Amino acid sequence: MSTTASDLPLTITDLRSGSDYLAQLSLANPLVGERQLMRFLDGLLLAPPDPGVLLALLEQARAPLCFVEEEMARRYHNRALPLGNEEESYFQQVVAAWRKMGKAYALCARLERPDAQNPQYVTLVATILHRCLYYTGMIILEHYRARRELPPGIWLDMHGYYASAEEWGVAYTPVEDVLESSLQATHCAAAYATLLLIEIASPYSSGVRNLNLIRRWAGMWSPLVSIHKLDDDLEVPPYLVELMKDVPLHPAAYNEEPTRDARRLDTSRLALQVTHMLSQLRQRITPSQLGLGEETSAHVIALLEHLARPWSQAASPRRFRRFATEGIAHVAVGFDAMHYCLTGKEFTQPDAASSYSRGEFDQLFTFRDRVDPVQGLAIRPLISFPVDEWNVINHSANGFRLTRSCAGQRIMHGQLMVLRPHDGDHFLLVQASWLMQDESGGLVVGVATLPGMPTGIGIRPATQGGGSIERYVPAFMLPAVPAIGDEASIVLPSGLYQASRVLDFFVDGGASGQLRMSHILQRGTDFDRISFQLL
Repeated sequence: MSTTASDLPLTITDLRSGSDYLAQLSLANPLVGERQLMRFLDGLLLAPPDPGVLLALLEQARAPLCFVEEEMARRYHNRALPLGNEEESYFQQVVAAWRKMGKAYALCARLERPDAQNPQYVTLVATILHRCLYYTGMIILEHYRARRELPPGIWLDMHGYYASAEEWGVAYTPVEDVLESSLQATHCAAAYATLLLIEIASPYSSGVRNLNLIRRWAGMWSPLVSIHKLDDDLEVPPYLVELMKDVPLHPAAYNEEPTRDARRLDTSRLALQVTHMLSQLRQRITPSQLGLGEETSAHVIALLEHLARPWSQAASPRRFRRFATEGIAHVAVGFDAMHYCLTGKEFTQPDAASSYSRGEFDQLFTFRDRVDPVQGLAIRPLISFPVDEWNVINHSANGFRLTRSCAGQRIMHGQLMVLRPHDGDHFLLVQASWLMQDESGGLVVGVATLPGMPTGIGIRPATQGGGSIERYVPAFMLPAVPAIGDEASIVLPSGLYQASRVLDFFVDGGASGQLRMSHILQRGTDFDRISFQLL
């Protein structure tokens, strides 16, 4: 196979040749632009120019690299796990790009001659360390957005860059960063705190939409957070960062003496900011007016209320105690499969609504010569829905933590599933509220149980005067649970909800009737849980 000129390493000796190359990037085609930028970075790493030139070129490359990598990342965000081969390839490419940028900036620091007396050199070192923190942080963020377990040593890298900034006395030296904000300067401590704030917000339990908002707000407000050495041996803060451990901000151990490398975060000003924003939003000031993004007020208020506790470092008490458990739980996904597991039989249209789909009609027409005229026409394909086995890690009154190998059905965050517990005989409706793919390719999922014992039903939009030709679709009905204040509800596939809309429903072999949908109680990736009134 012949090698083209575009496959050869790029040789850049001066600022002009590098700038000319960056000016000709094919940003209209992100895949091509990404390849060009990787060739550019590989050339800089293989034969770096003078440190001043290297830094200037890396600064020029930041904006186009951010654009193409975000476009690449769209191809695996909000996808079911495990990722497909193509999605996995894009994820690995994006992470490799962030690694190369971090490596190139670290190379600047090694090439630059120390001159602590020069104010420009101090700003230069602060900028380089900020970029190293930023791109190491992007590796972490990308793993969160792809729901992947973090690579070993990544937090040690973050701690190491911050410790270097502390050692050089540049942790709070102002640094320009047009990717984050052109209005205010940032600094190394803020870049470091941004990732710590994202991490304590439980990123694996957030969708990409919320995670992007959390990242935006954490970056915007991280300058309000200050990082301190422990100056009081007697008073141990509730949360610590230990710079020599490969872990982020974590609860302090009551029975251990904090080490000399321990740091505490002062988030008191951040907590006041969150409280102030919530107050403004409740006074009908829109999120866009407050710089919080083009989101609905209700969505922003709910997310800020969720962040208020971890960002103020207040302990989050569990609603229900968890118990370590061993056993096998059985899980199925998809409305047809879930309905089958709950009812023990295939979902079929009631006689009054029986009609053939276009595919069934085509099959009957094609094989009409084989049909026995004595028997009624019926198409009954062999039903076999996959049910996966998951190992139970622990459980509580309202959920389970499960794990399995990469073999099995793909799972999305927020997806509806049915689960038969290791110690139960009946399937329950659950939602995947926490999801991560580990280093070995296996999945770990936390599921929250929907209240009540579900019943399989069929539903369809009702029409005035009756005589609807709409086909029923599988759905579920949940009884009221007064003990926890939950009203009766129905669980429908996404897209069917309209306030006050009337639905026909039937229970297999039982009741039928109509109900009116009220309001949304819970929304997931593929379902809505709705309160209702029987008519």
